[in-house]
Amino acid sequence: MSLYDRILVPTDGSPEGKRAVAHAVDLAEAHGATVSGLYVINTASYNGLPMEASWEGVTTLLNTDAQEAVDTVEELGTERDVPVETEIVEGSPSTEIVRAAESQRCDLIVMGTHGRGGIDRLLLGSVAEKVVRAAHIPVMTVRVGEDPAAVSGRAAAESEADSEAAIQADQTG
Repeated sequence: MSLYDRILVPTDGSPEGKRAVAHAVDLAEAHGATVSGLYVINTASYNGLPMEASWEGVTTLLNTDAQEAVDTVEELGTERDVPVETEIVEGSPSTEIVRAAESQRCDLIVMGTHGRGGIDRLLLGSVAEKVVRAAHIPVMTVRVGEDPAAVSGRAAAESEADSEAAIQADQTG
C-alpha cells in the first residue's frame, strides 16, 4: 500500500498555479496515485452583478476558463501516465475544496499559495489557509507566483551578509 492513493489538486488555471499541478502529478506518479483535478468557479465573487442577458456571456467565459484549467491537469497526467479525474464546481473555493477532498476520499490536497503575508493576507484572505484549517487530511502548499530561485537567492544573500557581519563583530569585539 502506498502513502497516497488519491491526490486532490485544486487549480485556478493560472500559469503560476501549474507548478502545484505538476507537483501533484509528480507525487501521484511516485505513489501510483490518481490525481483529482478541481476547478471551483467562485460564485461569491459574482453575487453583486445584475442578472442580465450579459450574464450568459460571463457564465460561458467562466466555464471555458474552468475547462481549460482541468484540461491542463489531464494533459500533465497523460504525459506522466498518471490517472486523472476532473471536476468543475461552483461555490466558495475553500469550502468546495474541502468538500471534494472528503467526498472523493482523498489522502492529500496539493495546492498553490502565493505566500502572501501581513496586510495582503488579511485583506485578500487565503484560500490555502482556510483549507489547511478545515481539511481533515494533509494539505501540501506549493509556493506559486514568485520565483523560488529568487527567494532562495535573496535568502542566501541575506544569510551570507548576516554571517559576514557576525564574523566582523567577532573580529572587532
